[in-house]
Amino acid sequence: MSAHADTHTHEDDQVHHHKETFITKYIFSQDHKMIAKQYLITGTIMGIIGVLMSMMFRIQIAWPEEPNVLFEALLGKWAPGGVMDADVYLALVTIHGTIMVFFVLTAGLSGTFSNLLIPLQIGARDMASGFLNMISYWLFFLSSIIMVFSLFVEAGPAAAGWTIYPPLSALPMAQGGSGMGMTLWLISMAIFIASSLMGSLNYIVTVINMRTKGMSMTRLPLTIWAFFVTAIIGVVSFPVLLSAALLLIMDRSFGTSFFLSDIFIQGEVLHYQGGSPVLFEHLFWFLGHPEVYIVILPAMGIVSEIMASNSRKPIFGYRAMIASILAIAFLSTIVWGHHMFVSGMNPFLGSVFTFTTLLIAIPSAVKAFNWITTIWKGNIQMNPAMLFSIGFVSTFISGGLTGIILGDSALDINVHDTYFVVAHFHLVMGISALYGMFAGIYHWYPKMFGRMLNKNLGYIHFWITAVCAYGVFFPMHFIGMAGLPRRYYSNSSFPLFDDLANVNVVITIFALIGGIVQIVYLYNFFVSIFYGKKAVQNPWKSTTLEWTAPVKHIHGNWPGAIPHVYRWAYDYSKPGHDVDFVPQNIPLKEGEEELQH
Repeated sequence: MSAHADTHTHEDDQVHHHKETFITKYIFSQDHKMIAKQYLITGTIMGIIGVLMSMMFRIQIAWPEEPNVLFEALLGKWAPGGVMDADVYLALVTIHGTIMVFFVLTAGLSGTFSNLLIPLQIGARDMASGFLNMISYWLFFLSSIIMVFSLFVEAGPAAAGWTIYPPLSALPMAQGGSGMGMTLWLISMAIFIASSLMGSLNYIVTVINMRTKGMSMTRLPLTIWAFFVTAIIGVVSFPVLLSAALLLIMDRSFGTSFFLSDIFIQGEVLHYQGGSPVLFEHLFWFLGHPEVYIVILPAMGIVSEIMASNSRKPIFGYRAMIASILAIAFLSTIVWGHHMFVSGMNPFLGSVFTFTTLLIAIPSAVKAFNWITTIWKGNIQMNPAMLFSIGFVSTFISGGLTGIILGDSALDINVHDTYFVVAHFHLVMGISALYGMFAGIYHWYPKMFGRMLNKNLGYIHFWITAVCAYGVFFPMHFIGMAGLPRRYYSNSSFPLFDDLANVNVVITIFALIGGIVQIVYLYNFFVSIFYGKKAVQNPWKSTTLEWTAPVKHIHGNWPGAIPHVYRWAYDYSKPGHDVDFVPQNIPLKEGEEELQH
């Protein structure tokens, strides 16, 4: 395949390049680098919407039933007199969770970095199918538009939590947010899943078939291993959520009863019988838990690459890191039941899910120890990308430790559906994945836009974000252990929780500061596209192939022949060389041995 790719000459690229119009280059582009930027900018816009929602419901939790001008302006009839309606609070939580998990973290990590890096790091001209790649982005864009549009329907957006459990999601008459808003949610997610499957199949085929000469699987950077395995998890698990969504649409619209049984509304018995909402939980979480790793594995690959590059050391335990990625991928598909310990599950089955859940701590710990050992005694370059990578390891460890409590069925029952759960998954998945995404953006921004981000603004962005992230989610563990339930729009009806009101105010202040400081990042990102310092070809002195391609983008990545690979991806500070990095396309010297830890 690589030989076939080399026959595609530089002249062919130039001819194709000159024929491109504005529409074919920037809108309906089939160039993986442009599609990566489209994913990133769309995901950024969705992220702004998601963060604004979280700031609104945090204000509601901190100061419940107090009139707020912001609510009146943004929510209109859903906040009469500036006081947020209880139903719209649940809707904001639902759409915030959906947007952040699927449209920001999945698209911002897999969509952006798989597209950008897979062809460049394996030595390919483009993805296996540029057309399929383009279609996958536009389906993602369409699903984003439908999800945002659902905010403006008359009865309100979907309001059943981001997990959309029946019966709230299955009965259009259950509440306002169970009507048209829920239908649009399901349509949006069906289109999103189609987009993800197209993208994942493209990534898998590209990695298997289009590696350049010499690029064996054991010479692939850990980023590519992470993207490759993530795509496989997506292909295995996303169709299950699609089937759940289709069955739910049938329950809603065609009178079936897959997820409904013995339902009463205002004393009236509905005709549904024989279904089970627990079946929906099984189908949802069979995707929902692998989805956590669809989000976190790309971040792990990105962090591994950045830590090796900025420590000026080979990654520690390269083969162990690959093995841990594969182990995490396998285990992630057999632990979904730990979300359902309070659903009436057979205790023996609960013990099986407890065992497999605690088992996943082993490959996760391998990765954490290897990252720490990689930076140990390294010549560390403390740029923003490295800071976010170190921040990732910090939140992944601190958030992961609380997973041991939630993974044990006997302990989980005590804190299930409290703020302890919110604290755990936001740290281990939300904040960690965001840190991985920010690290990747700071590191590969020169490759995407040919410009450098402002380093000082990056430092401000990291330190305030890091302090605020712990300021928000660390106290949540304690109010969760005190029993405060999640998703309640106000706790003022429960005198038991009066003492926790001040803690919620502190959490909200940190959340507002953390949200506002993202303006610094957005300013840096968009202004640097036009006015940032021009990037050199290899600004970080890294060894991987993407830095051998010219700064100016061409469709085909390299002018002339594709570089061949002679060594693994982490030859940093190797004895016998004058410089502290040796790119993969440099042949081995006579008598030089190839390292692979």
